[in-house]
This record gives sequence, structure tokens and C-alpha cells, in this order.
Amino acid sequence: MRPLDEQETTQVFEKLHKFVGNNLKNIVENPSHEGPDNSPGRYCFRLQKNRVYYVSESLVKRATNIKRDNLVSLGTQLGKFTKGGKFHLTVQSLGLLAENAKHKVWLKPTSEMSFLYGNNVLKGGVGRITESISEHDGVVVYSMSDVPLGFGVAAKSTQDCRKMDPNGIVVLHQADIGEYLRMEDDL
Repeated sequence: MRPLDEQETTQVFEKLHKFVGNNLKNIVENPSHEGPDNSPGRYCFRLQKNRVYYVSESLVKRATNIKRDNLVSLGTQLGKFTKGGKFHLTVQSLGLLAENAKHKVWLKPTSEMSFLYGNNVLKGGVGRITESISEHDGVVVYSMSDVPLGFGVAAKSTQDCRKMDPNGIVVLHQADIGEYLRMEDDL
């Protein structure tokens, strides 16, 4: 497990900024109250086997006692780097994204299952949407009871969504909690 280099950090921050905007500062400066120390530490980003983790510094210090080959996971996995060098967020980052999301879409109960099966969000299934969403912005998708379901990319801006017909695509699906639950079933 090692710290991210400058290029990797830039890619991770650009991807996170797409979803959380200026709230990225909250993620980076979030104090950690884990560990035996009385003073709060910080969270940091670490790379292990092409996967990026968001983990407290005190936990990183304790993990140095474990061989790299034996270390499977540490903290919250945010995403992974592909063999081509691109960074992709994984569904495990949904909790962190939901806490700090800048753009949100709430689904009607009739559309929740469709989204969880991997389909895009249609205008007819949108219950509410935040203002000032631009095309290609990162969006966190919620149920009407404020449960984060997943995330995606805005296909249209908020203003364009108002003019669309009910079958127009509002959010392009990227990841949802259904994927996470299916991964647990495979284990």
C-alpha cells in the first residue's frame, strides 16, 4: 500500500470533483477519530493493487505490520485504475459521494427497481432534481426517502429535462447498490 503519486491524485480528484464539486474539500480535510490517539488524525488516499482506498492515517500505520500480499482491503474503496491508466469510481464509494453530493436526482418508487437493474433514469421516473445540473455532471441517485441508490452522469441539463418527453434519458447509469449486493452474493 502506497500513497498516490501526483498524476494518480489528479485523476482521483478530478473524478471526485465531478460528483461533489467544492465539497471535495470536506473529503480531504475530514478529521478521523479512529485509533488510540486522542487527537483526531486525517483521512488519506492509498493505492493497493490498482485500487484506491480512503482510509484513516492511524489505520494505515497499523496496516504496515501486514505483508502487502496478505492485505486485501483497507478502509473504503473509492475506485480502481484500469490497465489503460484511467480511474473509475466503484459502487463502494457511494456512501462518500452521497454525503457530499452536489447534484442529486430522486426517483419515484416505480422507477427504483429499473435503476437497480442497471437501466438509465428516464424523465418519467424522476421525482425531484436539483437545480443547476449541467450536461455530463456527476449525479447521485436517491429514492424518495433519501436512500442513496447509485450514481451516474447527467445526460441533459436541468433546464433541458423540463422540456423532454417522459421517455427521455435524464441520467446515464454508472453504478448502483444492486451491483454491490450481487457482488456479495457471488462471494
